[in-house]
Amino acid sequence: MHSENWDDLRFVLAVAENGTVSGAARQLGVNHATVLRRVAAFETRFGVAVFDRTAKGYTVRPERLRMIEAAREAENAVQSVARMLQGEQAPVMGSVRVSSTDSLCQFVLPEIVGTLHKDVSGLRIALMSTNARSDFSRAQADIAVRPTDELGEDMVGDVGAQLGFGVYATDDGQKDWLGLAGPLTRSLAARWMAERVAPEQIVSAADSFVVLTYMAGMGLGRAVIPCVLGDADARLKRLDDGGLPSAPIWVANHVDMAGVSRIEATRRYLLQGLDGMKEQLLGVV
Repeated sequence: MHSENWDDLRFVLAVAENGTVSGAARQLGVNHATVLRRVAAFETRFGVAVFDRTAKGYTVRPERLRMIEAAREAENAVQSVARMLQGEQAPVMGSVRVSSTDSLCQFVLPEIVGTLHKDVSGLRIALMSTNARSDFSRAQADIAVRPTDELGEDMVGDVGAQLGFGVYATDDGQKDWLGLAGPLTRSLAARWMAERVAPEQIVSAADSFVVLTYMAGMGLGRAVIPCVLGDADARLKRLDDGGLPSAPIWVANHVDMAGVSRIEATRRYLLQGLDGMKEQLLGVV
């Protein structure tokens, strides 16, 4: 690839990483118009459209994902060679978007990511908090950390720990129940409730275990929530749960991203971090 082509590709990569032209301009230290001109030059030269342009920003087209990843690997390789020539060990570098539930994003992953950043300074981790499954075909995330009993057929990964659940309330005498709504209706906890709790006993619901924890802590009813949330709330006590199942926490990525160095490195750290917290996550007391 000619040097000017590679230089244009740097602008394409910056837009792909930031999702906006303004973000790419800040990263590269140029103005908005320069980014637009360089991206347009690349697309014109190769006769391809790399991005879908929407009101929210720029999204890499599904058929161009492999091209973007190859370009990122090439960029990292060039930087690695430069460091080796300088006698330095070339670290893994790049941005990685990790999609997970609000429970794990608030109570578990920040500690793991903090350790990762201390050990691997070249990686930049963005936590994407959502209880809905991310659409990896549209490049909304690079890695998923999800408590689920099975992965989609287009995903590969490993189980880092088990997420334990319990029934929590402010006191044993609480008879009302708090239900699960939205994406949580597909969870193992929802299946357990459907088999044991009559609909008329459910007085309210939420689509977030974090919200359910607060509601239970206010005395609004019993709630099935992850032990890592319930045990941390001094207002709540764990009641007899009658055999609630635990959910495996998968650390996974799309099959097309297998072998990408920055993603593999991040996955290893996430798996190690989850393993180090396995008793807390399972709710062992």
